[in-house]
Amino acid sequence: MKLIFVYGMPASGKLTVAKELAAVTGYKLFHNHLVVDLLLPVFEFGSEEFVRLREEMWMLVFAEACRSGVPGMIFTFAPERTVTEGFIGSVVELVARMGGEIEFVQLVCPTVELRARMDEASRRAYGKLTSLEMFDKLLAEGAFEASGMPEARVTVDTGTCSPREASESIAKALVLPDGPATRGAGAHARS
Repeated sequence: MKLIFVYGMPASGKLTVAKELAAVTGYKLFHNHLVVDLLLPVFEFGSEEFVRLREEMWMLVFAEACRSGVPGMIFTFAPERTVTEGFIGSVVELVARMGGEIEFVQLVCPTVELRARMDEASRRAYGKLTSLEMFDKLLAEGAFEASGMPEARVTVDTGTCSPREASESIAKALVLPDGPATRGAGAHARS
């Protein structure tokens, strides 16, 4: 299995781009809020139980996707302080041990654009962070620090391209199935 691990700040367009990428490639989409939304009615965000179960469930899905021969899966992820320090390394190790590969894709966007997107209906529909006040507070506290992430193979500035262009850039750079013949604006690949 090829796991496309899409990460970025809140409102950088992870789910929107991932949906487009799934449409372009035929890969399965497993966005992080599926598990978050399952756990929130029972456990407080960031509680010990929430963090443990969230990561166990993410890992179970990755393992089963590898085991069952899913050719490709897209996972969206927002680095933030409630994720355990060893989570990313555990994902990399699991996917490699099970014969898969993982590609990291980072979505970036200017803070002014992130703030403008914060209260969009699509974010409210998934119970995502929509408060500008809370976003600004968390940003100032360094809650979204992504320094522990592996270097992205592809970085896309979603402030300079459409979600479709972003997905086509990713597909082209990673040589994914049914990818377009030319790379879209706003992306660059690193080897």
